[in-house]
Amino acid sequence: MKNKHFVASPGGDMLRGVQRIAGRGVSVLAALACAACAGVGPGYYWQAMSGQIDVMWRAEDVQSIERSHATHSDLRDRLVLAEHLRAYATSELGLPDNGSYRRYADLQRPYVAWNVFATPALSMQPHEWCLPVAGCVSYLGFFSEADARAKADELRRQGMDVYVGGVPAYSTLGWFDDPLLNTFINWPEPELARLIFHELSHQLLYVKNDTEFNESFAATVEEAGVRRWLSQPGRESMLAQFEASQRRRDDFAALVLDYRKKLAALYGSAASDEDKARGKHDLIAQLGATYARIRDERWGGFAGYDRWFAQDINNATLASIGLYRGLVPGFSAVLAEEGADLGRFYARVKKIAAMPEPDRRTALVQAQHAQAARNAAQPPRAPNL
Repeated sequence: MKNKHFVASPGGDMLRGVQRIAGRGVSVLAALACAACAGVGPGYYWQAMSGQIDVMWRAEDVQSIERSHATHSDLRDRLVLAEHLRAYATSELGLPDNGSYRRYADLQRPYVAWNVFATPALSMQPHEWCLPVAGCVSYLGFFSEADARAKADELRRQGMDVYVGGVPAYSTLGWFDDPLLNTFINWPEPELARLIFHELSHQLLYVKNDTEFNESFAATVEEAGVRRWLSQPGRESMLAQFEASQRRRDDFAALVLDYRKKLAALYGSAASDEDKARGKHDLIAQLGATYARIRDERWGGFAGYDRWFAQDINNATLASIGLYRGLVPGFSAVLAEEGADLGRFYARVKKIAAMPEPDRRTALVQAQHAQAARNAAQPPRAPNL
């Protein structure tokens, strides 16, 4: 056997929400495509190709691992749960029925890959790398943390703000059978469900050159799927915990997006670069102070995002968050308009996906506004006596 088939429990759930928002790698095909087109050298192409081959080589059939006497009971239980989630994804959520998440690989490292994000020092516009297969993406993915940080240093020397985020999972968009990985297999049940449902959503729908559309769609499917999974008998307590976690996640995303807008307004103003740099420093400090108030007053002291706010926050750090949540309200409104029927939702979203990029956003914004109007028109609920 290639692996010991044991994975240690991760230390708390502190950054899983942030990892799921900021640390995704949509497609390793972006790396496997013509690397020269991305402004990177042949070494990038090689690390991407060899990294993907290594992941595939390490993967073993889940049921074979479960039957092996060498498999630790904790891992066996997690793989059984993952099998149930995988079956549910197809039978109840209408997600692709293929070989993805039916094999398991222990990579002997905490992340499968690391994404590098970059922005100009006085802009919220992410730097993009354009590739033939995946289109233009707002990050570069590396299977080696050292390679990712070397690229980040190169971009930093060019005067850019840079952020390196660990990636627990990515999707090959159905070109390969994506395996379960040690980087996420021992996450709590709701988070494991999130990840499987999210990554399979990418195989169902992927729009070239539109990261925000793709990620917001997958986030909408993951959240709807997890709620349905946890609504089954015996999971009521997990559902309540999930909803609390979701509220914190939404608060975090809204906070970051609010300060992204404030920074974008500052950078677009007529102020001098020196004044913009000072304003940037002040706004990022205000962001941290606002988070502390939310943590202490609204979250009852829940400190799960403290480590994220303790890092060196810059434009690239904030941009990595904004890429993935902006269109979720619009997708959620479309799902509501379709009566929460996922089949109808998928069909309608595919029609929206076929539109030109500005029309896609217009359609989602219109759905969001229509849903808000319907909610406002509903009479208030009578209080429970």
